[in-house]
Amino acid sequence: MKGQVVSGDFGKIAMRVKADTHVELGELVVIDNLEEKFILQVYDLQYGSQISQQNLEMVAGMNLEEGSFSIMDAQLRNYQLALLKPILTVSKGSTMCKKLPSFFSQVREIQQTDLTFITTPKHPLFLGKLRSGSNALDFDILLEGEKVLSEHVLIPASTGKGKSNLMSCILWNLTTQPYAGMLVLDPHDEYYGRTGVGLKDHPQKHNVVYYTPISPPPGARTLKLNITKLKPDHFRGAITLSDPQRQCLFAYYKKFRKEWIRAIVEEKRIEGVRFHEDTLAVVKRKLIALLTLDVTDGRMYSEGIFDMIAGENTITEICMELERGKTVIIDTSFFSGSLEIMIASIITSEMFAKYKYYKRTGQLKAKPVISIVLEEAPRVLGKKVLEQGSNVFDSIAREGRKFKVGLIAITQLPSEIPKTILANMNTKIILGIEMNSERQAVIESSPQDLSQDNRNIASLDKGEAIVTSVFTKFAVPVKIPFYNDFVKEELAKIKEEKVIVDDSMFG
Repeated sequence: MKGQVVSGDFGKIAMRVKADTHVELGELVVIDNLEEKFILQVYDLQYGSQISQQNLEMVAGMNLEEGSFSIMDAQLRNYQLALLKPILTVSKGSTMCKKLPSFFSQVREIQQTDLTFITTPKHPLFLGKLRSGSNALDFDILLEGEKVLSEHVLIPASTGKGKSNLMSCILWNLTTQPYAGMLVLDPHDEYYGRTGVGLKDHPQKHNVVYYTPISPPPGARTLKLNITKLKPDHFRGAITLSDPQRQCLFAYYKKFRKEWIRAIVEEKRIEGVRFHEDTLAVVKRKLIALLTLDVTDGRMYSEGIFDMIAGENTITEICMELERGKTVIIDTSFFSGSLEIMIASIITSEMFAKYKYYKRTGQLKAKPVISIVLEEAPRVLGKKVLEQGSNVFDSIAREGRKFKVGLIAITQLPSEIPKTILANMNTKIILGIEMNSERQAVIESSPQDLSQDNRNIASLDKGEAIVTSVFTKFAVPVKIPFYNDFVKEELAKIKEEKVIVDDSMFG
């Protein structure tokens, strides 16, 4: 037994903690009340005493100045109070808690048998083990992956709290699932595992496609994009353009189509259309810098991933792999932030257009959900960026769920993302956040009421998370496994299953 209910109101139930019993922030506890159970969570801890504060200070002084001084019945007179918030009422099913448990109800720790109402969804997405305080229970937390991914996921956390570890575990799990195609822009080249454990070690690595611009390992592909595939919209968010500069891009695209970039770089003129000389010069300079182009004797040459001849089908191939439910990793560790955003914009725009077409023609239901992983999401979803104009990621955040296209936005600064976009992200996997302003931004936009969880979020250790989602009945505390250990366990399970199958073949 953990303690007993002694006072409070609906949102703040006070439990006197049993002597020599430890209770932690975020711990889940249960009250058995006739034929139903109350599941509650600890959100604050306090000291309580039957002795006045003045006398407590005097006792402390006598201990400090004159040696030991004991209090009679110390465990009865001095104690801890845990403040609890009701989460669920469980009887034959589970419902939101709308009443108080009985006065003096006994409170116990949660057990696996209290969670039988949680069932495995059709398209499971594994996030970790259920966590009570800092202890992980042997109970998997599985969400309905297809819905979760199509309605966007936000992963906010301070540096070093385990964002990459979480994303690695999610990608490993999804590689076995055919219901989702994952587009991963990897600025640190960590998910494929070129130099360590990664998706290259997955038993179903045929479902992983890896593009890199330099020295592709066996089975990987060289990243080359044909420059004729670029459109003016692809530059939104990648580079800052004034209205005249943006008009210049569209005018050249309208006139020269596939050859529009070459026309700008080689300074070809458009009959009947005049731009200020500075406008064209600035646009040319920005394109050359971003696309790593070279101009010799008035002719354009490519030096980077954008090629004049190769890469004609790269974008089409990436989209086809995503449609097959595969995980496509783009190594962007060699690129500037602007170029990384542009590559993401090119592929995402093409994929979004395809899924819009499938929606119109009635083919969308048979297609897997597409999820785009964005590191440092405010670069494309931040308030300052969107003030300069919308982009494809903004469009997906607002309406992508209608077309089975979603975002996984990873950020240290959720407050930089507009509230309207945060509200559209229907699942938030909250890791430890140190800054109060960032915690408030997440709390205010969460599907469940987290107004009492500010301290809880601040105290989350590495690998600990709170999952708040429209697809869960309460904000679920989760312990995320360490990626290397998770991979070892998954590979060991596969070996055990294989041994069992082999043994059964021989009777």
